[in-house]
Order: sequence, then C-alpha cells, then structure tokens
Amino acid sequence: MTRLWWVRHGPTHEKAFVGWRDVPADLSDHALINRVADHLPETAIVISSDLIRASATADAIMRNRTRLPDHPGLREFDFGAWDGLHFTQVAERDPDLSRRFWEEPGDLTAPDGESWNAVAKRVNAVVDDLCQRHNGQDIILTAHIGVIMTQIQRASGSTAYQAMGHQVDNLSITQMSVGPQGWELGVVNHLP
Repeated sequence: MTRLWWVRHGPTHEKAFVGWRDVPADLSDHALINRVADHLPETAIVISSDLIRASATADAIMRNRTRLPDHPGLREFDFGAWDGLHFTQVAERDPDLSRRFWEEPGDLTAPDGESWNAVAKRVNAVVDDLCQRHNGQDIILTAHIGVIMTQIQRASGSTAYQAMGHQVDNLSITQMSVGPQGWELGVVNHLP
C-alpha cells in the first residue's frame, strides 16, 4: 500500500483568486509547522507544486526526508482571467459562470482557465506516476486546496461537488492510500 500525505501550503493572506500567480506563503507559525513535520512519516519522500507558496512549505516541513524536484503538474487550478480578482469582481464580470463553476464542477472553466476535470486529470497523472515509481512508500505532497480536493474526490469516490464541501485549511494534512483494493480516504484537514 502506498500512503499519500497531502499538506496544503501555508497561508497567503490574499483576498483574491490565487491560481498560477506565484505568491509567497506566510510560514511564520513555526510551532504549527513543527507539529506538521513531526506528524508526517520520517521516511517519506517529499514532492511539491512548483509554485513558491507550496515549494517553500515543503522545504519548511521536509527535515531529513528525501526531496523530489518540484512538479508543475501539482499546481493549483489555472483561474485564467479570474486570477488576482476579488470574488465580488469575478461575480460582477461573469455572474452566471462564476456561480456555476462552483455549483457544477466538471468541464466548466474560468475564462482562459482550467476545469475541475482538467485539473483532476493532470494531478491524477502525476500521482499515478509517483505511486508507480514509489510503490509501497509514504509520499508527502505539498500542494493547493483545489488539487487536494480533486484527490479527495478520487479517494472517496464522491462527486466533485461533494469533494469541494470538505474543509482543507492551510498547513492541514489530508491522508489517503492506494493498494490492490483501490483507493481509501483517511483523515481530511488534520491540524496536529
């Protein structure tokens, strides 16, 4: 069985959509970062999205673990024209689409952005490759809320809309595993 330990990056304090914009994380809560690092398996390998908020978080929790190169396939949703806009601005710009994007996740995209299904396919490919290359190991993946939610959907067999109902706080741990019997969702949004 391969166990995956998803860690959401540290907070950005942004009040707008943040997808592929490369904004830093606030990693000043050293006590929480140490608790997260302590909770994770010591022999796990660590991989991260290549966006700085996730990469810096992975560096902060890695300790003596083996660090794989950052992977662009673990990036957050590309919110296209919405990236950098406040939620009210998005609602004013695209009133129907902005509502349906969250209520009907699937093939809908933000203008010039990615859909839920496209992100899930992208992330699934990275995860499948990691699980094949590191079968039977613990893997820590530092990434983004949308990425983690696509994997909650996968591991739980839920709908995308149901997966989006999960709380995934900054610096929380979501654990899942895959083996001969398939996927199993463990704890979601654990803050040690």
